[in-house]
Amino acid sequence: MSEAVLTAPPRAAGLAPARIALVGNPNSGKTALFNALTGARQKVANYAGVTVERKEGHVETASGRRLSILDLPGTYSLRARSPDEAVTRDAVLGRLAGEETPEVIVCVADATNLRLVLRLILELREVGRPMVLVLNMYDIAQRQGLRIDLEGLARELGCPIVTTVATRKRGIEELVAKIDEVLQAAAPALDNTWREPAAAEIRSAHREAQRILKAYVRPPERPDTFTARADAVLLHPIAGLAILLTLLFVMFQAVFTWAGPAQDGIEAAFLWLGQLVAAVLPDGLLRSFIVDGLISGVGSVLVFIPQILVLFFFILVLEDFGYMARAAFLMDRIMGGAGLHGRAFIPLLSSFACAIPGIMATRTIDNKRDRLTTILVAPLMTCSARIPVYTLIISAFIPQRTVGGMFALQGLVMFGLYAAGILSALAISFLARKVFWRGAVEPFLMELPTYKAPDPANVLRNLWQRAMIFISRAGRLILPLMVLVWVLSTFPGPPPGATQPAIDYSFAGMIGHAVQPLLAPIGFNWQMTVALVPGFAAREVAVAALGTVYAVADADSAPGALATTLSNHWSMATGLSFLAWYVFAPQCAATLGVVKRETNSWMWAAVMFFYMTALAYLSSLLVYRVAVAMGAG
Repeated sequence: MSEAVLTAPPRAAGLAPARIALVGNPNSGKTALFNALTGARQKVANYAGVTVERKEGHVETASGRRLSILDLPGTYSLRARSPDEAVTRDAVLGRLAGEETPEVIVCVADATNLRLVLRLILELREVGRPMVLVLNMYDIAQRQGLRIDLEGLARELGCPIVTTVATRKRGIEELVAKIDEVLQAAAPALDNTWREPAAAEIRSAHREAQRILKAYVRPPERPDTFTARADAVLLHPIAGLAILLTLLFVMFQAVFTWAGPAQDGIEAAFLWLGQLVAAVLPDGLLRSFIVDGLISGVGSVLVFIPQILVLFFFILVLEDFGYMARAAFLMDRIMGGAGLHGRAFIPLLSSFACAIPGIMATRTIDNKRDRLTTILVAPLMTCSARIPVYTLIISAFIPQRTVGGMFALQGLVMFGLYAAGILSALAISFLARKVFWRGAVEPFLMELPTYKAPDPANVLRNLWQRAMIFISRAGRLILPLMVLVWVLSTFPGPPPGATQPAIDYSFAGMIGHAVQPLLAPIGFNWQMTVALVPGFAAREVAVAALGTVYAVADADSAPGALATTLSNHWSMATGLSFLAWYVFAPQCAATLGVVKRETNSWMWAAVMFFYMTALAYLSSLLVYRVAVAMGAG
């Protein structure tokens, strides 16, 4: 993961630094508050042993104390029904390996919706740590005429209350001062009395939260009518679904149309860099290593950063706006008909970024068979690692023209690839439910947040983090693999008097030619076979491997011009077959490892590998044969 850290200003002597944990429900503005507190003084990493992101930043109090702020994943309860919630619970209770127990817990609540957070506050109170309650989005509560007895609520809960508007940085100084005040009071931590509650205790806590809400919070005089009016349209069973599909369609159109200029710029930069190095260094292994191995390999992946950022831009904006929960509600109706549990939508949605956190998020599904079904179909969602492969092949073989005078053909193809993954996941889950196990599907319950204007600073910061994560991945994973591919593609050299390209005599050529007959029926050549091998470590590595193999095979092949090279070496049928393969193939070893860990069995990892490989092969075979029959061979 990427890290961007700025050194905090020097702190006064004599005041020990303190660790502060931000806890709250999803959609409470907790991350916006974290950003307002820490600004650029934050770093993003992973918790040890899990893929859950760990965000920590620093802030200085007026007294000179240095506060380490930990932004914990959103949760409704310490009972922990997901990997994110388990991290939050363990961090609060001091159970995380290598992590210190926080001195103060800051519970962040949406001031307009205190119903659910009160139950979480009651649980946090049992942890025994000093606590500060933050009523965020307080301006919206005031606009709605919501009356909250702050003093009475503070007495009832036994903790101070601070009101904030995180997106406008209101109340931030007051919050820092209050945390410092709580620390200076040096109140001893009480015994941790929290434990997993029984069903009767959960009902009792719910009644207590309702009593507190009724006693200290009066209904709004001017309720939020916009959310109700918008939901009447956006949650409509027909109009709402049409709007959702339209948004997805526009998203994939934008992946090409918006990102095109930036992609051209990156491609031109790598082309210039390759030509510069080739002009400076003499012909030989060193020049081949730098130009063909490093620049062609890594450059052919980094050129897709604009497309990835455009996709995440839409996801982040819609999530900040409050629409993603509505999308989950709408899709639940479709997934329920396919035999998937309602809770499966969140893991499947997460799988569009990466299947690994999506598979881990299936822990929220209680029924073992429903959870297993979701695990097996999660990798069929089009993860971000497929985007470089899709955009490369589409750019090489699908012409840049419009359909109907307004839709980009390349965007239509991209949309179709995403739709193919979704429909195949629904079809397989339907078959699994009907053939292997049967039973009623449990109802899906989800809290719908109010609509809010996205915070531009939050969106830009998250986009920057995603770009750094992708670049870090290229440096740590793709670069070493590209060096390996270059070595395999370069050695041993051709014998004296050889007439074929040098790569034909290399280890890569030997491997490719040996395996290629198995893939010949689906139109794959031996270079594609070579690219699939390192691509099993991470899907996007296949693009870099193709860049390396073809750069080595053709000395005149310019770095950054891989799409043109492929269009000259492959037929249209071969390109479409390669796309079909990547829609279904399990080209990620890490995903299979997570499946083994989550199911505690290599059997289900093997089932996933073989069924997805068979599905990929059959799909590629069908696409290739149809394309050849239509004259695209």
